[in-house]
Amino acid sequence: MERLRAALRSRTLLVVGVAVSIAVPAFTLPRLPHLTLWPLLLGLLPWVVGKYLLCPLRWRVLTDADLSRRWHLRAYAESELLGLLTPGHAGADVWRVTRLRRTGMATGDAVLSVGADRLVGALGLAVFVAFAGTALPTSMLLVALAVGVVATLGALVVHRLRPSLLPRRALPRPRQLAQGLVLSAGYQLSIAALLVGSLAATGHSLSPLAVLGAFGASQVAGVLPGPQGASPRDGALVVALAALGVPWEAAAGAVAIKAALAWLPALALGGVSLLLARRALRASGVAVVPATS
Repeated sequence: MERLRAALRSRTLLVVGVAVSIAVPAFTLPRLPHLTLWPLLLGLLPWVVGKYLLCPLRWRVLTDADLSRRWHLRAYAESELLGLLTPGHAGADVWRVTRLRRTGMATGDAVLSVGADRLVGALGLAVFVAFAGTALPTSMLLVALAVGVVATLGALVVHRLRPSLLPRRALPRPRQLAQGLVLSAGYQLSIAALLVGSLAATGHSLSPLAVLGAFGASQVAGVLPGPQGASPRDGALVVALAALGVPWEAAAGAVAIKAALAWLPALALGGVSLLLARRALRASGVAVVPATS
């Protein structure tokens, strides 16, 4: 975790992440014979609501802590920007755990909070993929099973060697889980809207359920890290869309557009929040750790 925190402060990582995210759409989009902007805006608006409002509220519902909605909105927006800069979006979870620990929460409880949010989000996606009638790849089920086994074994080892790292708070109650799943369902709909809008911008269309099924089927590649817009998950999504009949260039263009659009709200919301927090620290006289290369 210390290495990930150091990576989040690395100027080199920042430059590489931004460069790759700009290079992918810059290389792909000019090769598209057709590109319309208004479907992008129609798809982006609900996705911003889903990502930066519904997801933080889901996290708050599953976190047993006396923290305001505003705190969760800001912390989540900051984590999304840092996640875009790190392979596999790992920086997002590290930052959320760090922010919770700064409030005085124990490490185990902070990890439980973020882990529960991730789990409910994955369950929401699985429900939508099943509803879309898309068969989950066997590899995805095997990965999910392997993660569960590893997590169980890890918890047993930690319980024996470092019990202080385990959560002290109770697990989320059924009502909290139900609320989280409802919020997750809203977020999945917003993902479908963004993908449908990105496809429509290239002059092609698929049903929202088919698009969401392709997105869900591509998630198995998320176990392999990669930069935003050029990760194995993005490549798998291109393949899934092409399998549904979308031309390869249009599928690659839609995924590149989706990846590029994610930077706009992340920079506007997460970037501004981080700058304000940094300024507040300087104003209070607290030393700010400089970025390293």
